[in-house]
Amino acid sequence: MIDGPYFVLIVIGVVGTGLVAGVFCAFSTFVMRGLAALPPAQGVAAMKAINVTALMPAFMLLFVGSAVLCAVIAVVTFVLWPDEGTVALLLGSALYLFGSFGVTMVANVPRNEALLKLEAGTQEAAAYWPTYVREWTAWNHVRTVASAAATLCYVLALS
Repeated sequence: MIDGPYFVLIVIGVVGTGLVAGVFCAFSTFVMRGLAALPPAQGVAAMKAINVTALMPAFMLLFVGSAVLCAVIAVVTFVLWPDEGTVALLLGSALYLFGSFGVTMVANVPRNEALLKLEAGTQEAAAYWPTYVREWTAWNHVRTVASAAATLCYVLALS
């Protein structure tokens, strides 16, 4: 049985990865659909505002803090190599670090940066908007599943 400070780390990992999964799920299931239904100028302007707001401390602490916590859990797991839950803990950490944090850095952030460079009411922005929504949302689905699977792995490690 996992206990003590290690148990607390994993419980915090469950909460962090679960909250991130919820944020990503919201974007995949209704936020992006709502933005896509707007005229391109409005959708682009709204998404640009969301992307700027996402960089504020509240979300960044949750998102980056969960990545740091997953890395710590992986390192502690390698050091302690517990009798139970090792595979689930390492898999959960890998899923979040690569499938959520990594995908964000290599797939979603570059699209956000490209969108940020465009003026909302221009033809260039209107032409890019459908591609942005389709590609960004597809990668967000990956982040959603990876974050939720990381949460599940951590819960399974505790059971």
